[in-house]
Amino acid sequence: MSLLYRIRWLSPADAIQRVLSASVHTTTSEPKTHFKITLRRSAIGLGEKKKETLVSLGLHRRMQTVYHPHTPEAGGKILKVKELVEVENVPASAVRTQEQQRQERKAPRGYAVAGSRVRALQWERTRWQ
Repeated sequence: MSLLYRIRWLSPADAIQRVLSASVHTTTSEPKTHFKITLRRSAIGLGEKKKETLVSLGLHRRMQTVYHPHTPEAGGKILKVKELVEVENVPASAVRTQEQQRQERKAPRGYAVAGSRVRALQWERTRWQ
C-alpha cells in the first residue's frame, strides 16, 4: 500500500497569508496587527546574511522580544530566520516598548521607604556646631 503526499511550495506571501488567516479565527474582536518576534536560538555559526537579518529585525540576543507591524518586509525577514525565532500575532494594544518590557520584568521593591535618617543626622550636625 503506497501513500501519496501532495507537497506544494508556498511563496512567502502565501505563507504569511496562511499564518494571518489562522490567527483570525480567535474569539477576540481586536484585529491582530503586529508580529511579536522572540529570538529563541542563537545565530552563532550561521552565515552573515542570517545574522544581518536578525539585526535588521532588531534582535541581538536570545530571548529578546521585538514587535513589528504586519508588512511584507517583516514577513520575508521572519521567513528567512524562521528556525531561530518564535512568532505570535498580537493586537496593537499588546505591543510593548523596550522600556515597558523592562518595567514588566523588574521585581517589586519589597520594601517601602518610611522615613529618611539622613535629614535627622544633618539636623544633629548643625545643632552641635
